[in-house]
Amino acid sequence: MKPSTDRMLTRIKSIYLYIKKRGTVTTNELVEEFGITQRTIQRDLNVLDFNNLVHSPSRGHWAVTDKKTKIS
Repeated sequence: MKPSTDRMLTRIKSIYLYIKKRGTVTTNELVEEFGITQRTIQRDLNVLDFNNLVHSPSRGHWAVTDKKTKIS
């Protein structure tokens, strides 16, 4: 796996775990926490949303779904 892909997957996993721990977070909170651009956060959230791991109960807010996950 390319280093950039590995870095992206690690970041997405970290974002998922952060949201899971905090309950509901805003996009801006994620930008501040991870120190990356809003566009990058949005792309990562789109990956999580596509895989039914997070959802947006209201615009700009994110929460995890009830989908079972196994973190390794």
